[in-house]
Amino acid sequence: MGKQTPKKLSKNSAYNNYNPGDANSTSTSSSSPTPAAAGSSILNDSLPLPRLIVLDLDYTLWPFYSDCHICPPVRVVSSSSSASSPQQQSAVSDRNGELFSLYPDAPQILKILAANPNVKLAVASKSPVGDLCREVLKLLRLPEVEGVKGGPKKTIDVFDGGLEIYEGTKLRHFEVIARRTGVQYTDMLFFDDERPNFEVESLGVTMKLIGNKGFCWDALEQGIKLWRERRAGTA
Repeated sequence: MGKQTPKKLSKNSAYNNYNPGDANSTSTSSSSPTPAAAGSSILNDSLPLPRLIVLDLDYTLWPFYSDCHICPPVRVVSSSSSASSPQQQSAVSDRNGELFSLYPDAPQILKILAANPNVKLAVASKSPVGDLCREVLKLLRLPEVEGVKGGPKKTIDVFDGGLEIYEGTKLRHFEVIARRTGVQYTDMLFFDDERPNFEVESLGVTMKLIGNKGFCWDALEQGIKLWRERRAGTA
């Protein structure tokens, strides 16, 4: 039997009737991560960066709904499948043996952003299963990235700006994050896949809507450019 591949789960599948064994509900993600050198130039162009980058979870950082696609408990897969290279992505397995991981580019991006002392990372998610999300983030490992020494090995450890994972308006998430970090809203860049969450822009936050590739290098570059344009417009 060949090595099982983590699945990218369709957002259009029946939300409350998801069956992990139903092939019609899922599509296997075969995309590979973009090499870090090809995507990280915007982080090294000497122009300003947001002081805080905030990420949604479901269909932003990972390609599934945390509250219906995963059947806990979860466990880390064998060490042979751990993230030892960009092409060998860390994954967790649930009770049904399904594998779950981040979007392909996300581990590299998080590792590189975490190495920048001027940029903090945080999570703002409406998922009602915060404990499960935290467990998945603890188990997912980050890869070694060329040119980045040391740094966090667990995905959860990159989020030095905190984890706000609970139901309710994202305005509340950002109010808590702002109090905790002391970062002004105009210095925040938010990535999310749902249009209603543009409401956070009323606070001064810049939001970049995520596409079907999730949190990837293209999205990061577009988001930073958008944030810079907004910043220049208010200078």
